This record gives sequence, C-alpha cells and structure tokens, in this order.
Amino acid sequence: MKNTNYIKIGILLLIVQLTSCNKTNWNESFREKDKNPFGTYILYNEAKDFLNTNDVVYLKENIYDYLYNNYSTTSKDFGNYICIKDNAYKITDSGVDNLLSFVSDGNNAFISLNTFSNYLKEQLDFTTNNLDKQVYKIADLKKRKGNFYLENEAFKNNTYAFDRNIQRNYIVKYNTNKTIVLGTTEIDGEKLPNFIKIYHGKGAIYIHTNPIVFTNYYLLKDKETYTENVFSYLNNITVLWDPMSKYSKYSNKREKDNTSVFKFFLKHKTLTWFLIVSFVGLLLFMLFNARRKQRVIPIIHPLQNTTVAFTQTISSLYLKENDHKNLVDKKIAFFLEKVRTKYLLDTSNLNASFIEKLAAKSGNKLQNIKYLINSIIALNKKVECSEENLLVLHKMIDNFFRK
Repeated sequence: MKNTNYIKIGILLLIVQLTSCNKTNWNESFREKDKNPFGTYILYNEAKDFLNTNDVVYLKENIYDYLYNNYSTTSKDFGNYICIKDNAYKITDSGVDNLLSFVSDGNNAFISLNTFSNYLKEQLDFTTNNLDKQVYKIADLKKRKGNFYLENEAFKNNTYAFDRNIQRNYIVKYNTNKTIVLGTTEIDGEKLPNFIKIYHGKGAIYIHTNPIVFTNYYLLKDKETYTENVFSYLNNITVLWDPMSKYSKYSNKREKDNTSVFKFFLKHKTLTWFLIVSFVGLLLFMLFNARRKQRVIPIIHPLQNTTVAFTQTISSLYLKENDHKNLVDKKIAFFLEKVRTKYLLDTSNLNASFIEKLAAKSGNKLQNIKYLINSIIALNKKVECSEENLLVLHKMIDNFFRK
C-alpha cells in the first residue's frame, strides 16, 4: 500500500476522534457505515486501495437477487464477492448454491464470519470450532488475545498480534485435495488453520474465521498490513461488497416453496429427536386415554326450603291490603299448630286446664299464658282487627317461643 493510503487512514482516524462525542460502543457490529471500533467503515471506504481496484459495488440487495438480475455465465472476470460479518443468516441455502455457481464460473469469494451455516460447510467440505462461542460480554471478549500467521513465503516470518476480541475460532477439517491453508492462529501453543482457500470449479472461495481483524479498531492500530496481505490473494477486478442488509426476494420464495417444517426439523439432529419424542409421547397419551372413563357424577343440590320466603311474600300482600283480621287469624292458627306439635296438647278447648298445662310445659309464667290465651279468644270473636292488635299478638307469640 502506498504511503498516501496511510495518510488517508490517519485522516480518517482524526475524523473519527473528532466526531466521537458519545461513549464508545464496543459491540461487534461489522457495519460498513459504523465508525465505532468494531465497524468496517475504514475497510469499506479504503477497499479500492486495499484491493487495488477501481470498481467496488456496494450491494443494495441480496447477493442472490443481484446475481439473478445482473450476472450471466457468459460474463468473464465478473468480480470478487466479499462478506465480512458475524454470520450470513440472510443467505439461504439456495443463495449459497447460487454463490457457489458464481464462483465455479471463475470468480472468487472472500467470506469471513464467526459462524458459518451448516449448508455452506457441507457444500465446501470443511468444519469449524469456536471455543469462545458462548462468550458474549464486552468485558470477557476484551480479554481474548491472539497471534496470527500467514503461510505465504513472503509473510511467513511475520507474527500478527491482536490484543482483544479474538475468538478461538478455527478450521477443524477440510478436503486436502482442493484446499490450501493460507493462515493460522495460535491456540494453546498449537497453530491451527483460520484462513483457507478452497478451489471450487474455475474459481476459489477464501474462508476466514476471524472477521474482527478487519474492523476499524485494528486498522487504526497499525494492523492494516495483515489485512493488505490477506486481500492480496484476490484478483484486481470488480468487487461485490455485501453489507448483508436485505433478505432475498427470490430465494426466500423458492425456499418457502420447496421446504416444509418437517424438513427443517430433520436437518438438525436435536430437533429430529425432539420430533420423535413428541410423536411417541402423543401415541402413548392416546393409547392410555383410549379406555372409556366413568362419566362425571353430577352434583344434586338439595331442594331449598322456600317456606319462609313464601310466608314473607304472602304477609306482605296482606299488609298492603290492610287485611289485619286475616293475618291475626293466621297467626293464631300458626300458634295453636305449634302448640299441638311441640307440646302435644289439645287446642280445641282453651280453658283454665289448658292454660295450666301449657304454662307447665313451655316454662312461661302462668300470668303471661293467661293473657295470651285470653287475647286469642278475644281476637277470634272480633270481626275486624287493627294493626295495633296484630302487632301486640305478634309480640306475645314471639315472647312465648323465645322462652
């Protein structure tokens, strides 16, 4: 890279420092417009110098859609596809197939991710392992340091030390017949591949497992040499830079048409077992609940005694009609009926003998019983009764039964 490029980076650093008034955001965004430490603002804006090309296309649509609308197999030296993100979840399986077809025609792809899709790894025949995939906190990521190496003879004696957010993410297996190891990372004293070139058809795909080294933070800490050396493997032709900003309009529809929920479950071992266990559990539930169960015995509530309510209703009618004589007669009849059933006395002759027996059995004073019985005899003889007569009789009968 020319010295003027370093001056540009210095100017960018100054701009970032002057415009950064808020607290620094240390989240790993990998966004091309993000000037925070772990955005890719500098790399994207200096891509022409890093890649030694004058044509950088910033994709405003999904790579599948872009190739669908702009690319044909007759195109030659169409370009280099570059994607530097945490993951590429917006590229569906059909999108991967389309990208691999693009590479197979003689183009290149540089993909640097923390997490690669299972489908991409299956198609390119490689596997990865991230020892720090459960580390998410900024404070914990800050402690992760690492040393990187490039295998090319021109860079072989150089050690590239990175002081934070370096996840121990490396390539475990790959097809040696079509893969070349271009770079390694040191983990527990052992150098393990983290940068490989996979030949695919007439082209090649470059896989890098540590996208963090291409962010603003390291380009401003004199680590731009590593980035420049890594990108030196790409051809100096058109660059398709993928910000991973949109889902595909076409591949999503195709995925939706050609896949089902069960196919998604069967693609993952744990979800497959979940489906099997759920199905077996449902069968067992149906088997043990197929026997006829006893019907629920209904609750039969006892009949309610509505005598009091009925009596109150009837008495209210009589009161409204001012038929006091009728109520007096009914009160007397009620009293005598109670005496017959409770004390077993004959009430046909209300004489002195009856009064003495009633006083003895009920425990009331003889004088009070005399007054009550005499009042009953007197009221029976009347043709009409007043409200006062009714109230006095009611009070005497009530006092009698309270004893």
